[in-house]
Amino acid sequence: MRNIPVSYWILSLAGVACLTVAALPKHTNNMERGSVPAKQWDWTGIIGTGQSLSVGARAMPVKSTGQPYGNMKLSTGNLPWPVDPDAPSLHLEPLIEPIGRIAPNYPSSWPENIDGETPHTAASIQISALSQANDKHAFVTVHSAVGEDGQGMIYLKKNPEKKGLNGRSYEAALIETKAITRLAKAANKSYGVGAIFVTHGETDCGNVNYGKELYQLWNDYNTDLRAITGQMRPILMIVSQQNSIMDHAPSTLAQWRAGTDHPTEIVCSGPKYQYPYVADAVHLNAEGYQLLGEKYGEVFYERFVLGHNWQPLQPIGINRTGQVIVVKFHVPNKALTWDTSFETPHAATPEWKNGKGFEVVTSNGDNVKIESVEISRGGDQVVVTCASDPGPNAKISYAMVAEKAARKSPSPGTTRWGLLRDSDASVGVTSKQKLPNYCVAFELAVP
Repeated sequence: MRNIPVSYWILSLAGVACLTVAALPKHTNNMERGSVPAKQWDWTGIIGTGQSLSVGARAMPVKSTGQPYGNMKLSTGNLPWPVDPDAPSLHLEPLIEPIGRIAPNYPSSWPENIDGETPHTAASIQISALSQANDKHAFVTVHSAVGEDGQGMIYLKKNPEKKGLNGRSYEAALIETKAITRLAKAANKSYGVGAIFVTHGETDCGNVNYGKELYQLWNDYNTDLRAITGQMRPILMIVSQQNSIMDHAPSTLAQWRAGTDHPTEIVCSGPKYQYPYVADAVHLNAEGYQLLGEKYGEVFYERFVLGHNWQPLQPIGINRTGQVIVVKFHVPNKALTWDTSFETPHAATPEWKNGKGFEVVTSNGDNVKIESVEISRGGDQVVVTCASDPGPNAKISYAMVAEKAARKSPSPGTTRWGLLRDSDASVGVTSKQKLPNYCVAFELAVP
């Protein structure tokens, strides 16, 4: 079997961690079962950036209105921009939704940038519950949400373009970190920033430099935030894919590949097509943001708290013999299986209606009919049988081409989805729903 980037095989051979969470979360990692992490800080910062989905667009009323684990957020009261991090009125309070001040208009920016339910409260609860159940540690996180609804990377990066209210996001993260560092010191607590959650990519859907810009954002945050807190430990970036705007979107691919190109600094938590959306097929509903937050929380717990090399359900090798294409996957929790609750992807596309989300085209871009897709007996390969040999330089993709209409069952969804997932039986503490890992959206050359 031919390698597709060598780093994929390295990730696979490293024995990537498995995550299973029952009704009460119990960690059962096959690689390092029973490991107990060293406590890093009393308070661990998590900063969320991005565009509308990072600030809970279309998700009112909020659902996460209780905080059982002592996780916190910074209250800015009625302070105007620019907020002085030394302002005596700044204080920490329990993390519930909404995480910050509601945006009065569009466009908006911190400190009045929140539209509804964000992923943060559910993420904080998932992290604390996992730590308490498995490690007997109280793990307290302090969250910030500095995203700007509708804005591309040019407004989120360091030294951004500025237009009206937009372009404050990066500076806002520094302000919050300075304030929380000061408040932690006053409370005699240690504090460092653990992760950046990036929920973004729709505006930059066609940006071919998006992967480089994501890495630069990580590099800048990792430098500037650690200079504020004084921490030595690097900051992790957790990115989810956007699955709603533009066929073959460069940003969707970049969000996955950022984790394979920079596997110690960035990790892709997976796609978002499996979550419930609102009618526009772009934004999640409140429950969808909770589910996304729970997945962020699980990935953070695996990668940052336990130090395991968790990676998403993703392709790691590909081979073709005539009309048969075999794709090998890294599977967080074996074995691969098909989701039976979603309606059939590409039901209106005759060539791909049997593909369960897979798409094959020739080197000329012509659709190739898929006869069947099957999971191998080993549970980590998918065998795609085409009606004819797609020929050299063909491409295979998954969940990269939109339907004419959004997914309708079992709940409203987006327009790009597939049925491939793993057998993770994890359950979200807040949502009470299972959290299997769904396959990333991808596109690969066929040998």
